[in-house]
Amino acid sequence: MHKALFLDRDGTINIDYGYVYQSEKFHFIDGIFDLCQTAQQLGYLIIVITNQSGISRGYFTERDFQKINTHMTNEFRKNNIHITDVFYCPDLTGPNRKPNTGMFLSAQKKYHINMSRSVCIGDKEQDILAGTNAGCGKNLLFRNNFQQIKEAL
Repeated sequence: MHKALFLDRDGTINIDYGYVYQSEKFHFIDGIFDLCQTAQQLGYLIIVITNQSGISRGYFTERDFQKINTHMTNEFRKNNIHITDVFYCPDLTGPNRKPNTGMFLSAQKKYHINMSRSVCIGDKEQDILAGTNAGCGKNLLFRNNFQQIKEAL
């Protein structure tokens, strides 16, 4: 079974300006590539888990989301990082929307993940609650310092 690094997107991977869906407004947070390179070297699958209610709210389309997703994964690839998958919830409620565990459990099933050996990182309490309820062994609240998180891997 694999272990995974589950990453929230807005506020953890990129600066959260609110409903980010354009590449010119997608700015990576300093240290995210270094953190992911370390995690990858330690054998973690890197999986993005993100609420994207802007789709349901009509702020952007699913196609817009897929385009920004491609931009994001290409930038990771340029930094020699493989994003295993991106799970997202476009809904305002439901079992997949964090703090619920649906996206985590889908990833667990799809990639045969050992949740107790996995790590969840997010910038909001709902991210941490979702990771905890999904059984992640470590759930770390990101507050502008990837060094402490890197040391916890």
